[in-house]
Parts: sequence; structure tokens; C-alpha cells
Amino acid sequence: METHELEAHTAYPPLEVTSVAARIVSRDENWLRLRWRIEGTGKLVVPPFAGKGRADELWRTTCFELFLKPEGGEAYCEFNLSPSERWAAYDFSTQRDGMENRPVPREPECTMRQGSSFAVFDAAIPAAALPQQDCAAGLTCVLEEEGGIKSFWALCHPGDQPDFHDPACFTARLAAPTTA
Repeated sequence: METHELEAHTAYPPLEVTSVAARIVSRDENWLRLRWRIEGTGKLVVPPFAGKGRADELWRTTCFELFLKPEGGEAYCEFNLSPSERWAAYDFSTQRDGMENRPVPREPECTMRQGSSFAVFDAAIPAAALPQQDCAAGLTCVLEEEGGIKSFWALCHPGDQPDFHDPACFTARLAAPTTA
């Protein structure tokens, strides 16, 4: 699958992070697998292990996100995935409106591995929690570094402030599952 280079929003530059690449690794009948690779992680703040479970406001520190908007409508869903193993999933009826918890029948799986100057965050979202049609996708992340410095990374940033919910950020594609 295609690797996407994310851009840091210019209003919130990173401290030491130099690049973020995100990709949809695979989709099968059980899981959607995603990966983010971060370069320049010497001052990256990684949330401590908290165990699996839903949690709100994960974006307040290092967090990885996927937005999926099925073709032909305004509704979309958002998945927030934390290195702490906490996660959240929401449905929106239109841009930033009508937010509700999205049903997820099985908890996502998240792992983060760190090297000397890079980190890799892998996530798997249960296929049953995903839209079953072709979707526009937004791959994003919030990275916190020492001193509370946050940078906001997305496929693009159309406005003066970061807004991962802007449909212009949904430039990747996720194909509907195929039936055998």
C-alpha cells in the first residue's frame, strides 16, 4: 500500500521531529492495519501504558488518528489511537457536528516501538468497526515533545489552524473490502 508523507502545520512546528510517514498496511476480513513512522524522536513524549479501553481527549498528547468518509455523503468516522493503548472512535453526521461514540465490537490493538532516533506506531482496527464502502481517508497525528510542544501532522493543512476534520485533509483512499 502507498506511504503518505504527512506535513506539520506551520503554526505549530515540531521541536526535533523531522518527518512522519503514514500508511495503510493491509485490510482483511478481520483487521485494518496502519503504521506511522516518526523520525527525530529524541524529545518525543509517549503517553505511559494505561491498558486497553475507550478514552476521550487522547489528542492532548501524542496520538494517531484515522478519518474515514464513505463516498457520496457528509458523514464520517474518526479513530484515535494512543501509544498508551487507549483508543476512541466517533461518528459525525457532518463536519464536526453530530458526534457520537462509534460502536467497536473488539478493541483496537496498538504498539509503539522506539529506536535511537525514530519510532514506529502500529495499529489494527477491527474490520467490523469500519465503513464497508470506498472511503476518503485522512491519516493524522498529534506529536507532543518535551516542554509541552505539540505539532499537528496531516496529509495537508488547508487553513491557518490545524483542522483534521476538514474534508480537504481526506486525500488518501481506503477501498471497500472485497468478497471472495
